Amino acid sequence: MSTRRKWVGAAVPRREDPRLLTGRGRYVDDLDRAGALSAAFVRSPLAAARINSVDLSGVTAAEGVRAAFTAADLDVTGLTAVLERPEFTPTTTPVLATGRVRYAGEPVAIVLADDPYAAEDGTELAIVDYTPQRAVTSADDALAADAPRVHDELTANTFLDVTAFDDDVDEVFATAECVVRTSLRSGRQNALPLEPRGCLAEWVDRDDQLVVHISTQVPHVVRTALARCLGLRERQVRVVVPDVGGGFGLKCVVGREEIAVAAAALRLRRPVKWIEDRREGLTASFLGREQQYQVRAAFDGGGRILALDAEIRCDVGAYSVFPFTSGVEPLMAAAELPGVYRVPRYRARARAVATNKAPTAPYRGVSRPQIVLVMERLMERAARELGLDALAVRRRNLIDTFPHAGVNGITYDPGSYRESLDRCEQRLREEGWFDLRDTAADRRIGIGFACFNERTGYGTEAFAQRRMSVVPGYDIAEVRMDPGGAVTVTTGTSAHGQGHETTLAQIAADQLGLHPEAVKIRQGDTDLVSYGWGTFASRSAAIGGGAVRLAADRLAARLRRIAAHLLGADEDDIELDDGWCRHRDDPGRAVPVAEVAEVAYLRAHRLPKDLEPGLSAQAVFDVLTSGTFSNATHGVVVELDPRTGQTRLLRYLVVEDCGVVINPTIVDGQVRGGVAQGIAGALYERIDYDDDGQPTAGSLVDYLVPTAAEIPDVDVEHLETPCAFTETGAKGMGEGGTIGAPAAVLNAVNDALRGTGVELDAVPITPEQVLRALEGSR
Repeated sequence: MSTRRKWVGAAVPRREDPRLLTGRGRYVDDLDRAGALSAAFVRSPLAAARINSVDLSGVTAAEGVRAAFTAADLDVTGLTAVLERPEFTPTTTPVLATGRVRYAGEPVAIVLADDPYAAEDGTELAIVDYTPQRAVTSADDALAADAPRVHDELTANTFLDVTAFDDDVDEVFATAECVVRTSLRSGRQNALPLEPRGCLAEWVDRDDQLVVHISTQVPHVVRTALARCLGLRERQVRVVVPDVGGGFGLKCVVGREEIAVAAAALRLRRPVKWIEDRREGLTASFLGREQQYQVRAAFDGGGRILALDAEIRCDVGAYSVFPFTSGVEPLMAAAELPGVYRVPRYRARARAVATNKAPTAPYRGVSRPQIVLVMERLMERAARELGLDALAVRRRNLIDTFPHAGVNGITYDPGSYRESLDRCEQRLREEGWFDLRDTAADRRIGIGFACFNERTGYGTEAFAQRRMSVVPGYDIAEVRMDPGGAVTVTTGTSAHGQGHETTLAQIAADQLGLHPEAVKIRQGDTDLVSYGWGTFASRSAAIGGGAVRLAADRLAARLRRIAAHLLGADEDDIELDDGWCRHRDDPGRAVPVAEVAEVAYLRAHRLPKDLEPGLSAQAVFDVLTSGTFSNATHGVVVELDPRTGQTRLLRYLVVEDCGVVINPTIVDGQVRGGVAQGIAGALYERIDYDDDGQPTAGSLVDYLVPTAAEIPDVDVEHLETPCAFTETGAKGMGEGGTIGAPAAVLNAVNDALRGTGVELDAVPITPEQVLRALEGSR
């Protein structure tokens, strides 16, 4: 019996951390090139206006400025993201604004100078003649009959208007014993990665290539966009991703500034670098989350849900982002609203509404924080109306038979929905939180829960249902062993903080019988892998890890075959263990993996006659189903301060199931980071706009980001339901912490407000709202 060590499941320390924590990471802004120019952008001060003229003569005459370009000067093609469905209207995002500006901060011209200070000073000298127009600053305004059009081609300022699962639910509502409603709003947020966007572009004559170093999650998608916009062959564009300080979805779309920088470098044949500052990031970068829901649910007298009817509006800003389009939020919301619950009848109308705001991109969780808020509020309200326990109502409706064919056309694979709720409640009861809430009459303490699943491992089949003209899904990996026995894995994933250098090495090491230290992960370079879809939507472990495992399996088979030949044994009797190829029944018969590698390269005459020299293998992995579902229950205890209205988090518990846990330390870190972002959306972060379309949060003084003082310790407990159709048994889990937190916190706050007659149905929850509720009760 084999006793070889398994690395998958081990809490291996992150290999990235010594480099990153000691300041030896290499980010875009750490890269220098001789003769590089710095870029800055002339940005519109108005949210809606006609551009009559742009005069850059004062800019180019300024000290240190080497060039300045408008859209006409650069002559590049804009970005057009397409959904191939009649409900969608495509629009083109110009690289630099032409004719009109549609949000405050939209880039109008690019300035190139010797240093970033001169470039920034140069932008102040641009003279742009605008004719102001009326700005559309909310989804309600945009849908009004007299609203000006953000794009002439849009009907009712709507990029996408889709009615899904058009079941005749009205008859169910007419006869239901209980009908509950919720009207929910979520604030506009910024992903706010530690490292803002940035890129360094240069033309390399020797390689006949435009090389772009960029902070992105999707290097190959950026390559495709650059080639299309600049009229180059894809082989003429190389995208390289150095260390990335966070992305959270913000960097899984292609920015206009990055195209403009590359176009300027191509035209000038000089390196050009642009680093976004925090003000640009808050006001003019991609945002997310601003949504409205009007939802009703029908229940029977025992608390079982009978039907669901939803009206969803997503304020997506002024443009449709490449490649995911403006439809990503409404389509996600409509498709996955039922979540962990059995919903027999369902209808949803979802719209992507255009406004004069910076465009939205996928942000960690993509609509699922909001739809979980909706479903959890409906469960709470139904329980109150029927006089039932809210957790009992949840249990009555949780999916408990798998696979489950949902009314939304999605098949749910096995999970631990009931078990996670039971365990979360049990632990909070055993710790005495229910007793404290019920007996501390002088304190406002509330307990909230959120049950949810996270659809992960979106393969080509799942993405194709959205009908994008660019369809992500599969991933490619190559595993190569050198003559000394060390392994290099190249993958189409692209890490931005997830710990891929550790987890993917663990997967490969297990298959090859090596220590993870013998495995090097290379990613984020479009010249290494023919194509890859990068890292987003919790896909890297489930899909990228699957490709790595398959490729490692194929290389392992090659190693076993060579070793069997050298040992005079049968290939099936060879196992790879701790750097050796051993005979499983006679461990003394063994050859080091390094010796096998040496034979494969340096003494190829000793190979089997039909085997070519070298040791490498490539594999592609895709998920040809609806995807796989992680799940969790969050339990939160809060206390409201009656003097200030502040919400203090006393206890935060997550019971989660992401299938096979490759590295528990990394999973815990992902969950805790996600919870922090979810709490931020629940209590702090929001970008508002005034009536003229000006964002009111231009710095971190105005945009409230929680610090370590506001985020509690997050206790994470793991359940494990292996996925049957990923190679590793793992399910994605990168977004779950963010998805569950807003609903759990809001439910806890409303529990603490019991007896006041007030329930809150919007996030972020402000101290003013809490104070008004408490003062009303007094």
